[in-house]
Amino acid sequence: MNGRPASCGSRSAASILRSIADDEIAPTTHPGAVHLTISDLEQSIPYYERAIGLRVLDRGAGRASLGTDGTELVGLVEEPGARPADGYTGLFHFALRVPERADLARWLAHAARDRVPLTGLSDHDVSEALYLRDPDGHGIEIYWDRPREIWEGDVAQRLTTFPLDVESLLGELGDPASKPFDGLPGGTDMGHVHLRVAAIPETVAFYRDVLGFGLMAALGSQAAFLAAGGYHHHIGANIWESAGALPPPPGTATLRHATLVLPDRAERDRVVARVANAGQEPEERREGVLVRDPSGNPLVLTSG
Repeated sequence: MNGRPASCGSRSAASILRSIADDEIAPTTHPGAVHLTISDLEQSIPYYERAIGLRVLDRGAGRASLGTDGTELVGLVEEPGARPADGYTGLFHFALRVPERADLARWLAHAARDRVPLTGLSDHDVSEALYLRDPDGHGIEIYWDRPREIWEGDVAQRLTTFPLDVESLLGELGDPASKPFDGLPGGTDMGHVHLRVAAIPETVAFYRDVLGFGLMAALGSQAAFLAAGGYHHHIGANIWESAGALPPPPGTATLRHATLVLPDRAERDRVVARVANAGQEPEERREGVLVRDPSGNPLVLTSG
């Protein structure tokens, strides 16, 4: 025995646990709509409707809101002549998550039938994913999660990339050629947002140590994956195309902001205060509070 009263040790442990809990972002925090600058609304809207399968929810002068079930998932703002933001920090891809494996199969059958160009098809063990780019080069992922009980608590060991078993996926449909595609199904949401960043250590320090996301997996100094509530990742970050890069200049088709939805105003304000205490000046906006990660990527914090 060390001679210390047991109650002293218990209080110390409880204090540590409270401190850890206070540092963590609320477990129900999740990504919301992604807003993008694009060069030509008349080109982008048909792409997002016909190729991706979103629906126009609202449209005004030089802007459009698209989503499913009346929920916005993508906002587009036109800037004529905007150039792709290659070589800068910003969006690597946003990821639309469909509810069922058969939904992903139907989307793939549609892409094959309607000749939607893809940039990748991957099995990440925790999920199966399809990749493509919109007319301005914005990266898009459409994916389905494997059941959470398979990977929960083991993300660092399981998150990987293998070629997708296309035959197995399309086998969900019986006859893929005959399956109609009426757009992305109800229940599709923004599963995660993957960012191009200038450096991983500073990125992790912001998303984990300031915002309070858990670091779920990392690829050395190349990439990191962070999440709330034990998900495999709500935020991805890599330097594959952006090591040491600057934020995109004016006149580029880029990420206007990603959205992080916190469960209530009190939790949002708590996280905003942590950002302010870290030396940043959060900016009040109509849609929420704007903050920026160390690479200049804009995030709007809002409450559900």
